[in-house]
Amino acid sequence: MIDIADPRVFPERIDAAHSILVELAQASLAAPSRTRVEEIDRALVAALVERLRSRDGRQVSDLIAASPSAAVARHLWRRLIEAWREASRPGAEQSVAVTLFALPLVIIAAANAGDGADAVSAEIAGVLGETEKLAEVMRLGGALAGNQTFVLSNALASADTIDLPQLPDLLQWQSLGMPGSAVEHDVPPAPVATRAGQEGVHLRFVIGTALAVPGRDLLVDRDVARWGLSLAQELARQLAAPGLSVLALPGAPHTPLGALQHGRAAQREVGAQLFASNTLRRLRGAVGEPSAIVSAHRCPAAPGGGELRLSLSSPFDPRQAEGFRCPLFPTDQAADVAGPCAQRRPRRSRPAYRLDAAVQTRRDAGRRVGTHSLEPRWTIQKAPRLPGERLISPCRTLPHACPRRKASDRWRCSSMAACK
Repeated sequence: MIDIADPRVFPERIDAAHSILVELAQASLAAPSRTRVEEIDRALVAALVERLRSRDGRQVSDLIAASPSAAVARHLWRRLIEAWREASRPGAEQSVAVTLFALPLVIIAAANAGDGADAVSAEIAGVLGETEKLAEVMRLGGALAGNQTFVLSNALASADTIDLPQLPDLLQWQSLGMPGSAVEHDVPPAPVATRAGQEGVHLRFVIGTALAVPGRDLLVDRDVARWGLSLAQELARQLAAPGLSVLALPGAPHTPLGALQHGRAAQREVGAQLFASNTLRRLRGAVGEPSAIVSAHRCPAAPGGGELRLSLSSPFDPRQAEGFRCPLFPTDQAADVAGPCAQRRPRRSRPAYRLDAAVQTRRDAGRRVGTHSLEPRWTIQKAPRLPGERLISPCRTLPHACPRRKASDRWRCSSMAACK
């Protein structure tokens, strides 16, 4: 595992409204035996079920934000998934259970360059035209444990639609689900904006409801091999538009929180692969093999106040440097995110690749921040602005060369003290 500091800022004091649940999570993590862990977790799940049924989404989202550490936030998130399943169980008098699920879609889209001015601002509509064909592909492939009675919403939903503040409303929607009216809940569509000649990686969700006998877990199967390719082809056909290149990669259906977690991880993985392959190909053709730096940064605009950055550059032409931003969400550990980022480094990089142990926080008036790599090399990076909707995107404003460094020494900066 790669050793890198977590740049996120966690609250030092816990609000009284969340202190009991946070203390339960901490006690579960520190429990000496599995029996004690299960006992504490049962109490924690029961309390979270009450919050989900309270119809107050802010209580749920503020609980995760109040976590004093990443480990506590991850534990609370996992117990929230269990609480969702517990709250979703039908009553003893009900003969049919309704399962609300979300299908994560990683959409890679770009407007074809040279197709005129309209290609610069092209947009993929956030509405699917033939959801029944998508459902038929899933039925033929045995998705949802072979269930045949389910429907899909025609809206491409954003991550905010199934995020923590919306969980109580989604639970209420699920409890009111009836045949023929299961998807009448208002799901706002989220169009996908594209730019000419630039591939964007976007995360969207297709929400659905299924009917089954009580006690049947329709989301236990995580294998998409039987229907994933066919569904991707049908999605590409429905999302196709003149002047656009679109590829949609579907994931397995999950509960809302599970879909959000897996979708974000898949988006980050695909985004890192695209960034690394495109940037390495360009830099190798222009200036030879680049060097890679992975660093941790505190950034108020990022989720949780911190993010990791992968930057590729060459000392022969620092102006061609490019960077990739990796936001850290509540379920993420910095070391787990840094591992895949480091794997995107050039093949000729040092095998014993090590990252910054300290979080970069110092910024001068020019919004610059110092980073340090194993080689060692001190550089100054401009801190780029966080893009509006895309949390994971290439950034072309990371010049990896200090303008004040000595001309006689390409590795050592003449103003290293300022970087510290």
